[in-house]
Amino acid sequence: MEKIRLEIVALSHSVAQSHNYAVVLGEQFGARRLPIVIGAFEAQAIAVAMERMAPNRPLTHDLFKNSLEKFEIDLKEIVINNLVEGVFYSLLICERHGETIEIDSRTSDAIAMAVRFQCPIYTSEDILEKAGVEIEDGESDQESEKKPSKKRSRQKPASAKTTTARPDKLSSYSIKDLKSMLDEMLTNENYEKAAEIRDELERREKEG
Repeated sequence: MEKIRLEIVALSHSVAQSHNYAVVLGEQFGARRLPIVIGAFEAQAIAVAMERMAPNRPLTHDLFKNSLEKFEIDLKEIVINNLVEGVFYSLLICERHGETIEIDSRTSDAIAMAVRFQCPIYTSEDILEKAGVEIEDGESDQESEKKPSKKRSRQKPASAKTTTARPDKLSSYSIKDLKSMLDEMLTNENYEKAAEIRDELERREKEG
C-alpha cells in the first residue's frame, strides 16, 4: 500500500452530527481533506495533547502512552488502513527492540496517540478517493465535512488548529483573571473551556 501522509488541520464540532466532533486530516502536500467524526471524549483527548495542556492526573491516552514507554515500546506511526460502511479502521505501528508490532485501534484513539507520540499519520490513496474531500479557496475545513470528493490538486494544507470559537465574554476579563480561570479549568479537567481561555490569552499576546 502506498502511504499518503496526513496532518491534523482542524478539530471542531461536527457539521453532520451535532452531538459529536470532527477531526479533519489533510494531505501533507495536497488539497484533499479526510473528515472523521469522533466522540467528545476523544476530541478532548486530542485537543489536550495539541494544546500541550498538563492534566492533574493522566487521561486514558496518557496512561496508555506511559505504559508503552515503560515497556520500551515506541509508536512509530499510525495507518488508517480500512473504511467499511463509513467506519474508519486504523493500526498502531509500534517497535520494540527492533521488532515491529501492529495493534488494531479505533481511528479516534489512534490519532490521540499520534499527537502524544508526535508520530506521522498515514492513509492510502484508495481511502482518500472514497472519503476525501477537496478544499476550495475561501472554504473552511468544517464546511468540507459535507462535500463529496473532487479531483486532486496540489496545494499545501493550512497549519493545524482547533476551531472552537472564542466567546466574546472572555474579552472582558483581565489577563490575570484569565490565567486564574485557566488554572481552575485545568484543575476541574474542563479542557474544552481551558482551550478557549488559552486561545484568548494567545490572542492578546499577539496583539501586544
